[in-house]
Amino acid sequence: MPRTNLLGLDLAALTAYTESLGEKPFRARQLARWIHQRGAGDFDAMSDLAKSLRAKLAEHAEIRAPSVLRDTTSSDGTRKWLLDVGAGNAIETVFIPEDDRGTLCISTQAGCAVNCLFCSTGRQGFNRNLTTAEIVGQLWWAEHALRRTAGLGAEGERVISNVVLMGMGEPLQNYDAVLPALRLMLDDNAYGLSRRRVTLSTSGMVPQIDRLAGDCPVALAVSLHASNDALRDRLVPLNRKYPLAELLGACRRYLRSAPRDFITFEYVMLDGVNDSDARADELIRLVRDVPCKFNLIPFNPFPEAGLKRSSAERIRAFAQRLIDAGIVTTTRKTRGDDIDAACGQLAGEVLDRTGVSERNRGRVVPIASATH
Repeated sequence: MPRTNLLGLDLAALTAYTESLGEKPFRARQLARWIHQRGAGDFDAMSDLAKSLRAKLAEHAEIRAPSVLRDTTSSDGTRKWLLDVGAGNAIETVFIPEDDRGTLCISTQAGCAVNCLFCSTGRQGFNRNLTTAEIVGQLWWAEHALRRTAGLGAEGERVISNVVLMGMGEPLQNYDAVLPALRLMLDDNAYGLSRRRVTLSTSGMVPQIDRLAGDCPVALAVSLHASNDALRDRLVPLNRKYPLAELLGACRRYLRSAPRDFITFEYVMLDGVNDSDARADELIRLVRDVPCKFNLIPFNPFPEAGLKRSSAERIRAFAQRLIDAGIVTTTRKTRGDDIDAACGQLAGEVLDRTGVSERNRGRVVPIASATH
């Protein structure tokens, strides 16, 4: 019988598990603190647990995160791990240090089935959803590896202050595994992050946005990237299923329970595609009744993309047009691009079972100039 990986159990599931071993519910809280706060991977180290419980855990359970294949640090301090998730698949996790925060970008799938035109992850296809243990395992590994690097003890100050589900994959296509992972991130017995400091980025899974609002509302970022359906259909194929009117309706509903009073819209800046003044004006009209901020993302090129980054001057002009309309707008600083850790560059290693990577090989999809 396979061992139960405790990294994949939120507090409710961990409580049920300890009770199945004949233990009292408070043991689950002790276990959670040992695993997530202290980074224990060995049950013998859990000194305040009874020896009989430690023996049961050693026999029936394990604490197993994805193993590290490669650990790379950028010249700007960004750190990227390539993690083995088995069967020839590997995912990427990125830590971005800043003066006032440390942000971890984690993956939720091996590959991605959404296949956005500007994203190298989507270009390589999709293999499978990650388990909750594989999602949480990225945070578990990174937090405690960073503490060791910084010379901090197991009880030291937290290094990771923010988590974004913005790595490989569409989080809301893996809802059942992502939800308990979010609950662990927020649990005071585990990572104790506030809802405002956990951000889920989605390309627009409308039914799941509504589910998340009721189950575990965290900060929401929506990959918008276009100001009309015709253009977004080409850039973000999911738009054909959930067009802009439906997506923006879901955003308005989400705000009723969101921890922040705005939605973040992500908008990758593509030269000659979506960066004109006309597109900015159309965007302003599109979101006029959705409290929001915009995060403009300079496109990070990759082979076969067939797209170029907007010039710095054009990005500034586009941003200013939104700002003049009263919309809070920032431009994301490119971090980690020398180790392919920047937004849209995460690729990992995926044994594609969808055929997308083969169809995409050498294929450049033209964007008609009329959409500009």
